[in-house]
Parts: sequence; C-alpha cells; structure tokens
Amino acid sequence: MTANYLDSARKQFQYYKTLGDRTMDQLTDDQLFWQYNPESNSIAIIVKHLWGNMLSRWTDFLTADGEKEWRQREAEFDADIKDHKELQEKWEAGWQCLFTALDTVDEENFDTIIYIRNMGHTMVEAINRQLAHYAYHVGQMVYIGRMLKGAEWASLSIPRGESAAYNAEKFSQPKHREHFTEEWGDRETEKNK
Repeated sequence: MTANYLDSARKQFQYYKTLGDRTMDQLTDDQLFWQYNPESNSIAIIVKHLWGNMLSRWTDFLTADGEKEWRQREAEFDADIKDHKELQEKWEAGWQCLFTALDTVDEENFDTIIYIRNMGHTMVEAINRQLAHYAYHVGQMVYIGRMLKGAEWASLSIPRGESAAYNAEKFSQPKHREHFTEEWGDRETEKNK
C-alpha cells in the first residue's frame, strides 16, 4: 500500500505541476505578472508563494519542522520577481525540492511523524496537506490564465463540447486499472506529435 500511495501522490503532484506549466506556457510575460488589483495575487506571486512553501515544507522534511526559521512567508506575497527567467527558476526549484524529498520516502520511514508548526502529521496527512494546498494555488493560476486568454485559451482538460465523445471513447474500452494521469499524459504526447 505504501508504494501505491507514494506513486499515486507523485503522479498527482506531477499533474498539478504540468497544469501550471501549461498555463504559464500560454501567457505573455505581462500576463504572468498581471494583478486584478493591488490586493490580488498575480501568477508570479502565486509561484513565489508555492516556491517558498515547497522549500520550507520539503527541505529535510523527515527530520525538521516544515515551517523553517529561514522562511519569509510574508515576503512571498511581494510582487518583486524581476522577470520570466527568475519566475521559472523558482517554479522549478520548488518542485525539484518536493520530488527529491518524495523520493526519500520508503517502507522504513513511512511511519515517521512529520511536523509542521509543531503539529504532528502522519506521512499521508503531510503529503495530502501539501497536495491539496498546491492544487488550490495551481487552480488559481489556471483560472487567471483562462480569464486572460479568453477564447484563445487552450483547454487543459476535456474541451467544452467534447465530453460526450470523450466518454464514448472511454466506455468503449474494457475496464482496467490505470491512474488517470497516465492517460492524460498519453493525450498530451499525441497532441504534441
């Protein structure tokens, strides 16, 4: 069960990273830094916050509290990323930290209690907490991107008007075991050929 859970969690994290990647790929630099108003977050600010959270939560996560003393959470919401290159570096660094940490989890340390602000979490609770947090913020990124692109938005899921055809294709296949992200990745590969 441990291996299945970890494999599924890794695929889910990768799925949300890809949604963020595909959102940012569709946007101009100006759109990545656009804010609805001074109190709202741009995609760049969301990326900066995710970066800070990921580095804090996943660095030495088996042995150190997930809220590191060196984290500057309030500063994560300052709109001070200089350019697209810095934005991309932070995005990749955060995810790399997460995936590297996940790769250290195995049967022997799966029962480790993970602390976040002195609150103990089982491994499943700690991973699920971060998975939900990142999905929440990536969803915001997608929503902002969708608003900015309007009719030019390239759908990241089943495009409007194609649900019936998609379902017909799925139900024409025999029942089988497959993680939904594997099928989603196959569609992306086909689309990019």
